[in-house]
Amino acid sequence: MIPWSTYVLFVGASLALVLIPGPNHLYITARGLSQGRAAGLASAFGVETGTLVHIVAAAAGLSYLITRSATLFGIVKWAGVAYLVYLGVRALTGKEQAESGVSQPAQPLGKVFLEGVVVNLLNPKVTLFFLALLPQFVKPSAGSPALQIVVFGATLLVLGVLSDLVYAFTAGALGARLVRRARGLRLFSGVVYLGLGVITAFAGRK
Repeated sequence: MIPWSTYVLFVGASLALVLIPGPNHLYITARGLSQGRAAGLASAFGVETGTLVHIVAAAAGLSYLITRSATLFGIVKWAGVAYLVYLGVRALTGKEQAESGVSQPAQPLGKVFLEGVVVNLLNPKVTLFFLALLPQFVKPSAGSPALQIVVFGATLLVLGVLSDLVYAFTAGALGARLVRRARGLRLFSGVVYLGLGVITAFAGRK
């Protein structure tokens, strides 16, 4: 059983990390501003579903394999960069409703959700996070290491969801008020996606 003192320390460290705005928050904010609260929420749950996959992978040892293999790490990293750049270019080159004169339907929430999953899964910094943070709190004497990783990961997941929801609701509210500023919102979203791509590209293996 994980000692309470260890668990409390992990919660404190996790809170400090999730409260600092990062790539996931920027992605959710971009979605909420461009398409409203529902899209912000869908992207938030998509991102955290990706976190759930990372938890399972870390418990199974896949994260260790990826970070120890230059080839596998490179594949994950550059696939993530390519996908983020694709989202950015699509946002920057998309036609506005006012320019086309045709009412354009909002992107389906299911697709928004899946994009959130993909963005998180292809972010190598998340994999490194699980290897850098979780091992510091796992104690062999406290039971199965894999089970401890699941418990810590689930805790981080809950904290992440709460943090993401704040960003989703806030961005959704702002997006509703700024709905007429389509060009600015579209450009903002595109810049955010491209910025995330740059961040991912320069994520090292230290």
